[in-house]
Amino acid sequence: MSYGQVARIAGYPRHARMVSKAMSRSADPLPWHRVIKSDFTIAFEVGSEAYNKQKSLLEKEGVRFVGRKIVPFVSDEDKELDELLWGPPE
Repeated sequence: MSYGQVARIAGYPRHARMVSKAMSRSADPLPWHRVIKSDFTIAFEVGSEAYNKQKSLLEKEGVRFVGRKIVPFVSDEDKELDELLWGPPE
């Protein structure tokens, strides 16, 4: 899910940068590694420690890459924000 998609679902379309700021300032740990750029790439510089960590975390969750791009899953447009970030309810 991209920063823009999170912003739109939260009711703040066109505020993708605010999503990044809000996530970095949260007192609670958020699944930051699940948020990517709208072009399905990781926002960090390729090869950086942060890039490698995010890619590793995504791969552990079964996310596939083709080159630098993430292979998108089936559309999540109909899911609630909580489910998209935290997973399905138990």
